[in-house]
Amino acid sequence: MGAGGQANAESGEKKKLPALNIVNKKETKHRGFGQGSIDLSQLSSVIIDGDEAYLDLGALHAKSRVEKGIKFSPNKDEVPNGRPCWIVWVAVDFHEDGKYYAGVTSCEMTVDPDNRRGWKVLADHVNRMDYALKRKIMVDNLGEKEKALLKNLLIENDPGMWERSDESLKTALA
Repeated sequence: MGAGGQANAESGEKKKLPALNIVNKKETKHRGFGQGSIDLSQLSSVIIDGDEAYLDLGALHAKSRVEKGIKFSPNKDEVPNGRPCWIVWVAVDFHEDGKYYAGVTSCEMTVDPDNRRGWKVLADHVNRMDYALKRKIMVDNLGEKEKALLKNLLIENDPGMWERSDESLKTALA
C-alpha cells in the first residue's frame, strides 16, 4: 500500500488520508482540507557521532543512520550506556550574493545500539528544527569538539556559503 492511501476493502479503491504537505516557495495555491504546509526544501540535517560529522537527511523523518532500529525514550535513565550524538538542523537561505547558512540548531540524543535503546526529547528536536527554519543560531549545547566538527563540515560542504553566512554563526562555532 502506498503512502497517503488506505484500501477500501469493499470497493478496492484507495481513500486519501490527510497529510502534511511539504512545498517549496513557489507553491501558492490552497489545496483544501488538511492543507498545512511547511517548506523543508532548504533544510538539511547533520549528525555528529563521536569523531564524525556527516549529512544525513534521514533525520528529517527520525531515520538517520544512528536512529535506525533504536527505540527512543524521553527518560535518559533508561539508556545508561548510551553514547552522545547530535542532530544539527541547518537551514539555507539566499541573498544577493548567493546561498548561506541561515539557521543552525543542535539537539542532543544518546544511542545504545547494542541494546537498541536511545534517549531524545522529541519536542526539543521539533522545536529546534523550527528555530533553524526561523533562521536562529542555537549551538551552545555543543562541546568544543562538536563545534569544530560542525564548522569543518559546513566549510567543506560549501566554502562560499560559509563565507556569506552571518558572523553570529561563525562566532558560535569559533
